[in-house]
This record gives sequence, C-alpha cells and structure tokens, in this order.
Amino acid sequence: MEQYDYDVLVLGAGPGGYVAAIRASQLGLKAGIIEKDAPGGVCLNWGCIPSKALIHQAELVRSIRELEAIGATVDGSTIDYAKVHRKSRDAAGKLSKGVQALLKKNGIDYISGRGVFTGPHEIEVDGKKVVTGRNILLATGSRPREIPGFEFDGKKVLSSTDILDLKKLPQKLLILGAGAIGMEFAYVMSAFGVDVTVVEMLEQILPLEDHEAVEVVEKAFKRYGIRLMAGTKATALDRKGKGVKVTVESGGNEETLAADMILVAVGRAPNTEDIGLAQVGVTLDRGFVVTGDYCRTGVQSIYAIGDVTATPLLAHVASKEGEIAVEHMAGHKPERQIDPLLIPSAVYCEPQVGSFGMTEKKAREKGLDIETATFPYRGAGKSVAVERSEGLVKIVYRRETREILGAHVAGADATELIHELLLARKAELLPEDIATMIHAHPTLSEAVMEAARTAEGWAIHA
Repeated sequence: MEQYDYDVLVLGAGPGGYVAAIRASQLGLKAGIIEKDAPGGVCLNWGCIPSKALIHQAELVRSIRELEAIGATVDGSTIDYAKVHRKSRDAAGKLSKGVQALLKKNGIDYISGRGVFTGPHEIEVDGKKVVTGRNILLATGSRPREIPGFEFDGKKVLSSTDILDLKKLPQKLLILGAGAIGMEFAYVMSAFGVDVTVVEMLEQILPLEDHEAVEVVEKAFKRYGIRLMAGTKATALDRKGKGVKVTVESGGNEETLAADMILVAVGRAPNTEDIGLAQVGVTLDRGFVVTGDYCRTGVQSIYAIGDVTATPLLAHVASKEGEIAVEHMAGHKPERQIDPLLIPSAVYCEPQVGSFGMTEKKAREKGLDIETATFPYRGAGKSVAVERSEGLVKIVYRRETREILGAHVAGADATELIHELLLARKAELLPEDIATMIHAHPTLSEAVMEAARTAEGWAIHA
C-alpha cells in the first residue's frame, strides 16, 4: 500500500479547512493543513469577524442618542476611527491565534506557504516542498468580485477587504451592491457620520430575503439617512479629480453620483486559478469546482468545499461541508449533501435579518399551496421595554400539511432567533409545536411563539 504524509491534506485554513482538519483528527485521521496567509482565512481575518467588530462599535455610537434621550451628555465628536479599526484588527488577530492553538491541540501540522496541485495525491508548497495526502481537501475560499470598469485600486474603488483596513473615513461613500456585505457596511459607515448611498441593480435591496423583512430594514435605513437605490445599474466611473463620479441608470433615466470613494460589493469569486486543478483533472464550471455527493470531485482523492464550489458562499456552509467530506473519508456515512432549505442566512446590520428556506415569493413562484403567518416585534413586551420594537417574524408553510418551508425574522437579535424555527424545520415540527411550547417572558423569542400561534389562528398579543 502506498504511503502518504497524511490521511487528509487540507489546502486552505479558513472556516471550512480548519474545521475539517480538526474533525478529521477527531476521527483518528492524520491531518495536515496548508495556508499561505493567516489561520482562519478571509472570514476570520478580513470578513465575518472584523466586520462584526465594526458593527458592534457602530451600535455603541448609535446608542449615544439613546443616552442623550435620558439626559446624558455625551460628546461623540471626538471618536477616533483609527482606534475603531484597531479594535477590529485585534479581534481578528486574537481569533486567528485561537485557530492556530486549536490546530496544535488537535495534533494537526500547519504548513505555511502557497500550495499547488502536482498530482491527485500531492501538493507542492512554494515551489519547493511536496506534501502528499491519501485524500486532499480543497478549501481555498474566495475573493471580492471585480466588475469591468470598476476595478479595485484600494484608494478610490474599494473591495470589502480594503474598506476593513480604512483608518480614516470618507465624507461620502457610494456602495455598489445591496447584499449582506453592502448593507452591513452601509450601516457601519452611516453610524460614523459618512453620507452613504447604496445602488442595487436588482429590484430589491437584500435580493435573497423576503420582501416583508426587507421593508423593515428599508424603513430603518431611510431613518438613518442612507439613500437606497434599487433597480439601478452603475454604468460608468470617472476617477479623475479628488473623488469619483458614477453614472447610474434606472428606468431609462441617468444620474451622476459624486462620492469620495466607492465600495464594490457585488459578490465573490472562487480562488481556483493557478493552483493546478486542470492538470489533475478537476472539473470547473464558471470557475467553481464541480462536486458530487460528500463534496467529492471527479478525481476520487480530491474533495472541495466552501466558496470554491457553487453552494452558498457562507462560512457555516463551508464548515459543515468540511465535516461531511472528512467523515466520508473516514468511512462514516454523513449526509450526502447539505439541504439548501436548512441553511440559515444572516445579515448583521441593525435591524438584523435572519432567514432560511423559501421566501413567500419563491414558494408562490413554484406553485406551492402556502400560507404565511406574520407577527410584529411590538407585540412582544421585551421589544418595547428595550426600545427595539421594529421588526417581525414570518413563517411560510404548506396550507394542508402545515410543513414549515421557510422563516424570516427582521429586527433585534434576528440572527439568533431564527435558529428556533430552523430547528423546528429540521426536526419536522409544525407551527403548533412552537405555539404550544412555553417561552420565557419577557423575551424577544415570544414573537416566534406568537408567529406560530398566528399560523394556528390563536395569537394572544396580535
């Protein structure tokens, strides 16, 4: 039998790769991981974690107005954004070291360098050392997607990585793309006094979310003074002069928008170029790795997870796919693929949005016989007590069987509350099971209970 350096060799130490390596070690497999940057990947170092640190700081700044409402005198004019930036980098650095410690604790070899496939069982690191694995897990992640004419320069035209490294803020910022990334940065920048305009080509901001949840966010953002332009396409960019000018078109009408900087947040591109995939026979489709059951590619020894595949580009999806892949390598029988209707989505602006499964629109487009039940946050006493009464809980379910097809929460702590409904869906529970379960009072989760009771026709606080 051929000998390999590792049972599992992972390329990429992001939330997919490092979780997979740890799970492999737990299953008794010898694992090694190759990473050219810092442990934790983009998510931990230049994505999920530092952006959430900035959102937390933005919430503290917005709370100044709440303190003033009860008579406190707070001088917010001296906020030093460079220190805000420093806090976000500290959070990322602390967690990156934590990942390194976890890898060491689990006996996983960490190999620093850029890896390229040189065979179905081998990777060359930095053009020098060749490392082999019985199975190889590709987890190289993604990068901000560029659009022609709006290429990043790190000064006037920013990627999500660039804006995370700003130490001084612009006066006016134009954001292209109203997905989760664009909306989260719009919230942060506005909180720190930046004049923000968001341009979205599709007809709705947060295009993947339910329209009623989106209305909650729109209302709040307009109150913050953020201009939202849905159904609008950016067609040209002029970088000459001190700032930038962007030509946008909507309904046949053109407008020129001036700003100091642009953030381009129109999605992400998979990191699959120049790592030897074609040479070893791995099939790509529009840059994404084609995989089958258990995240396996057409090359039996190579698996691929996370943002390099065409599944939702979310850290928690990458982590779960990593677990599925290595469990299969270890001879276990995990689920073949992730059920897309069981993937939670989270948008961390304020108000937050948490969701899973089908939107009302998508279910109706599929011709399903559905009903929806919606309950407003203001009906839950705690939301009023903590002055977070904007929001709603919405359940989409089949009329006859009562099967939950999707749920959508917009409001305070929505990204936490969504998981009760997701667990109910996974466990094949019905709205009545949530409706009859005792929920602590006062809590925001009572809005989830009342939405379920609405589905059953007996909401108490409606």
